[in-house]
Amino acid sequence: MSQTPHRHGSPVQWVRPLVRRLHAYVPGEQPKIQGLIKLNTNENPYPPSPKVLSAIRKAADGRLRLYPDPTAQPLRDQLARLHGCSADQIIVGNGSDELLALGVRAFVEPATGGKAGSKYGSKSRVQYFWPSYSLYPVLAETHGATTHPVPLAADFALPSVGQLRRDRCWDFRAALTFITTPNAPSGRGYATPDLEVLCAAMKGVVVLDEAYADFANDNAMGLALKHPHVLVSRTFSKAYSLCFQRVGYWVGHPELIAALHRIRDSYNVNGLGQIAASATLKNLPYYRRNFRRVVGSRATVTRELTGMGWEVLPSQTNFILTRPPGAPASQWLERLRQRRILVRWFGTPGLESWLRITIGSESEMETLLKTIRDLSRSTPAR
Repeated sequence: MSQTPHRHGSPVQWVRPLVRRLHAYVPGEQPKIQGLIKLNTNENPYPPSPKVLSAIRKAADGRLRLYPDPTAQPLRDQLARLHGCSADQIIVGNGSDELLALGVRAFVEPATGGKAGSKYGSKSRVQYFWPSYSLYPVLAETHGATTHPVPLAADFALPSVGQLRRDRCWDFRAALTFITTPNAPSGRGYATPDLEVLCAAMKGVVVLDEAYADFANDNAMGLALKHPHVLVSRTFSKAYSLCFQRVGYWVGHPELIAALHRIRDSYNVNGLGQIAASATLKNLPYYRRNFRRVVGSRATVTRELTGMGWEVLPSQTNFILTRPPGAPASQWLERLRQRRILVRWFGTPGLESWLRITIGSESEMETLLKTIRDLSRSTPAR
């Protein structure tokens, strides 16, 4: 139904100027047709534990009319036992993305005076390496904060504190710093001792975003339990096959966690999600077997692609970042799509020549490799 013009003019006038200027986060494509091999959104190729599915089915009863536990207290108690801390050091969110947004709201001053950072300087600054998770600048800009991306080197390695001081590109007083570890989209893992040196040099809050930690050789959870200004972010989505339920959590100092609780929504985590996450923690051996399967497939795909002339960065995640030979990455994206295989191409500066490929099931990876071999025969040399 068409709408007649309003006598007050365009409805856009009621939208805040800041919101009009925003560029929304663009997630990976969610296909509308069946039968595609979906390797573009870093989902786990293996289903949740049967015991988790059973727990969800049993909970789909008369409780659906009731509000869930407002603080996810039973789940926080379980997580506290898992990580060797107290429940007041944990907050559960509607996916870790909600907690990233809460962190910006809790620890960063909106810029004022019409110019980003004109009044508050570092206190209004959200800092992150680039490329990394593209939601960070969206959250900062939505809050009216200053974005401060710091480019990584071509190999996406973590710069040393000395290098950051020499380059004078890093704000050691930034209100909030996000460090994706292991990094996305490169897949590179960052050693905990190196992260600790960087965290110790920071004056503001540091969030170590460990969405992919379960696929890595190391994790930095201990830093959140040691340093009062460090928070570690985790999710049940990537490793634990619960993207659909949207459950994440942060671990850190009780005062920082309490600040996040003060500004979260009243019932921010749905009841079925809480039950699914709780059941997941009771079935960790099932998931650890899946982690090993993904890591094994990652090694196989890396070896096979390298043998075909593809450059593959070392990965500590459930995906790889790879540069194809013989044709631009954008062309490979379309060729694979024509063969019903979805991968991710960002097309942003520094990433134009790379594809990000999620590690799927063993059979999906076999199909991917066979398809690439077939396409390589018809791809002219660059």
